[in-house]
Amino acid sequence: MTTADHTHVDHLIVGAGFGGLCAAIKLEEDGERDFVVIEKGSGVGGTWRDNTYPGAACDVPSQLYSYSFALNPDWSMSFSPQPEIEAYIRGVAEGSGTLDRFVFDTAMTSATWDETQQRWLVETEGKAGKKTYAATTVIAGPGALSEPRLPEIEGIEDFQGEIFHSAKWNHDADLTGKRVAVIGTGASSIQIVPELQERVAHLDVYQRTAPWVIPRNEHRYTKAEKLAFRHIPGVQKLARTAIYWGREAYVPAFAWKPKLAAPAKAMAKLNIRRGIKDPELRRKVTPDYEIGCKRILISNRYYPALDADNVDLITDGIAKVTGSSIVAKDGTEREIDVLVVATGFYTTDLPIAHSVVGSKGRTMSERFAETGMSAYKGTTIPEFPNLFFVVGPNTGLGHSSMVFIIESQVAYIRDAIRTMRTNAYATVEPTEDATSAWNDDLQRKMGPSVWSQGGCASWYLDEHGRNTTLWPSFTFLFRHLTSTFDVDKYVVTAANGQQADKTQESVSA
Repeated sequence: MTTADHTHVDHLIVGAGFGGLCAAIKLEEDGERDFVVIEKGSGVGGTWRDNTYPGAACDVPSQLYSYSFALNPDWSMSFSPQPEIEAYIRGVAEGSGTLDRFVFDTAMTSATWDETQQRWLVETEGKAGKKTYAATTVIAGPGALSEPRLPEIEGIEDFQGEIFHSAKWNHDADLTGKRVAVIGTGASSIQIVPELQERVAHLDVYQRTAPWVIPRNEHRYTKAEKLAFRHIPGVQKLARTAIYWGREAYVPAFAWKPKLAAPAKAMAKLNIRRGIKDPELRRKVTPDYEIGCKRILISNRYYPALDADNVDLITDGIAKVTGSSIVAKDGTEREIDVLVVATGFYTTDLPIAHSVVGSKGRTMSERFAETGMSAYKGTTIPEFPNLFFVVGPNTGLGHSSMVFIIESQVAYIRDAIRTMRTNAYATVEPTEDATSAWNDDLQRKMGPSVWSQGGCASWYLDEHGRNTTLWPSFTFLFRHLTSTFDVDKYVVTAANGQQADKTQESVSA
């Protein structure tokens, strides 16, 4: 329904990546068809639409990094490249019957809770101009790795050559025969560096902290395997299940006993010895912290690329950038033509939190500044009724597929909406006590983990040293805890704004 000022919808979904698309498909299945998905990009795919840098690929096996309800028998290899993943997401969207409610090239500029209407007023801006949606619920799936983080380096704005972030790759820039610098040695960089090494005249790689890199045990699927996946019932599900439990086996080493990761550490050190001949370079790329403390990376090509004659690994730190060079902290100036920034994303400071205003009149970021970034079950937040996150605080993983987490959260959100329908609730909002208890337990579980005891400073941690990013246990436990909407942990209101009776239970499918 559209009025003079607002377009009214039951549900507004923000983001069309894995999370937003999953929410749309499952709402459609439940008969909740009055929804709109807004997406700032030009199509579905999220991070897999935006990150098109050379070598972009997933480091979770594709059999698991896909929807359980939309298995793909045609993956070309075990760790699929970006174009295949984007095509997979697009294909699922096109077959879902929901794309008629997706609005692309449209960004959310603000969302404000209206207590009188008991609705969210969401302002958007896009090619069609400005528009305001009045939505009963907002499902926020902006993605954890969606807003590129630029480094704060003196003079970087004065650089006169080509400069771009890995997530905003400039494919029009011809790097052949150029002098190129890459800042960062994270997940994107180790995929980019081998590709550039083969094309450029010289490559400088600026490393702040060495990552642990284990071999990429790649497997290219044969025609027979693809036929089996497509035509023999249960074969692909069995393969997916085996991969899932193999990944879950990492949890004890991450969460409880970091020393259990000794075999992975030995594998990573062997990867260094095999890939690099120079003893000094080996020393530079060997981390001084426990494996798993920062994200473990996978590559067979990264170390040989660093060992190539046209590549220098620089660990002295950057003092400043000039119009045509980078000056290291030891005073060495290196001329470059192109600067590639691979410095990651905003993870502990969600950009969307700055533009969402809750029932107390303050933004979500203002709440987080006081309480720390936290949510109940990574999905709902006090002061923000009827707002549900997909991939919210402490739902990230260092070992398995985020799609598993996404499907778990969407199941929780679906049950919340069913509960609201069945019991005629106008609003649901987690209690402060439930939220505090949930997050206190999370932080207590972080204590013995490698993320707290591993001796590194990672992007998992906020400015106070709290891990507000990762889920510190098995993913099947998270799925169990989100399988049913626990209305007893919520303040609920009726349509008249009065607190409602919670004697009726949630309605699980």
